[in-house]
Amino acid sequence: MNFSLDIIMIPVQLIVVFYTLYYFALAFFGLFQSAKKADSAPEKSFAILVAAHNEENVIGQLVDNFHIMDYPKHLYDIYVIADNCIDNTAKVAQNSGAFVFERFDPSNRGKGFAMEWGFGRLFSLPKHYDAVAVFDADNLVDPKFLKVMNHHLLKGETVIQGYLDAKNPTDTWVAGTFAICFWVVDHIWHLAKYNIGLSSCLGGTGMVISTELLKRQGWGATCLTEDLEFTMKCLADGIPTCWAHDAIVYDEKPLTFMQSWHQRKRWAQGHFDVASRYVPKLFFEGIRRRDIRLFDGILHLFQPHFLLLSTTFVLLSVIHSHYQFYTNILYSVLPGEVWTVVAVGQYIFPLLVLVRIHAPAKSWIYMLMYPLFIYSWVPITFCGYLNRHDKAWSHTTHSRSLSYQEVIGGFPKDNLLSKQVAKY
Repeated sequence: MNFSLDIIMIPVQLIVVFYTLYYFALAFFGLFQSAKKADSAPEKSFAILVAAHNEENVIGQLVDNFHIMDYPKHLYDIYVIADNCIDNTAKVAQNSGAFVFERFDPSNRGKGFAMEWGFGRLFSLPKHYDAVAVFDADNLVDPKFLKVMNHHLLKGETVIQGYLDAKNPTDTWVAGTFAICFWVVDHIWHLAKYNIGLSSCLGGTGMVISTELLKRQGWGATCLTEDLEFTMKCLADGIPTCWAHDAIVYDEKPLTFMQSWHQRKRWAQGHFDVASRYVPKLFFEGIRRRDIRLFDGILHLFQPHFLLLSTTFVLLSVIHSHYQFYTNILYSVLPGEVWTVVAVGQYIFPLLVLVRIHAPAKSWIYMLMYPLFIYSWVPITFCGYLNRHDKAWSHTTHSRSLSYQEVIGGFPKDNLLSKQVAKY
């Protein structure tokens, strides 16, 4: 036994065991949902806010979609921030019936800066709203979205994330596997955490934040992953992000692998940035508040670090099989049968989710490519780490101009989501 290497490798193996078991056990709590539905009478008012940069191809369909919401029209208004646009985004949005704020500030580019500015403009208006609902320009939204969020606000929740569905899950294998990834995370991570009282995480779109909270906390989230930054800012103050499983948003997924690569690399860069700033704060606040949710937040922030660590460990394990340069304790801590169950489970959980949501037939074919998509996170995360200090924002181009009716019509007739919204 090489004692000097064991000092490093044994703690690494214990971390691998802990993370593996923690998230595997957590996943089981996402396999069920409370049968109680959102049935509260409409009461809360909403400012719908959309930050859009050169989105003339899709913004009109989203604004049209908002006009068919199953919610009293006098309780919500639609605002579009035309952020540094050089196309007809502002004109299309205005012609579709939205109030438009035009912003020109090339030195502060990105959604976080646009939202900071937009909140200031919104709060200077004479009209008061109970909450702000934030969307991306490429989205489409379930008509029940505001109704469900109204119910959550009346329960006292102040930071809420909606269900992140896919607008184009059958366009390409990349869009298809991206959609599967989101569906799986929606259930075995977001829903699971909400079911057991942990904090979820904002996803950048389909999120609702109490106006009172925003005015008190301030936005202040302008990094590459502004949603994660605001989540952790709130969590450090003991305010969890809640999950609204029936408030559905349809998000456009990248069509090509390189689009997916650049988007996920930006997410990884932002994740490392937020972790470096918020892990110490969550740790000390978690001790002071004696709140386990803050320590769970730390585990989430450390996920990309864990991916780097576990990948390095796997590579070293291959070398170890020939040279035996450290003590392998994985099978001493857990029997081989447990590791087998975990290994099989990572493929069973996605299949259970696809069955539960009655996914399109193509999604089952795309499952063959799902492992490739998942493991592509490894090089992306390494690149994100190497470029973690690069704060330059990059725009993801959106081109799938679809109406809400077209998206719903594209699902099989037995799709649960299609049944839920058919009456609208």
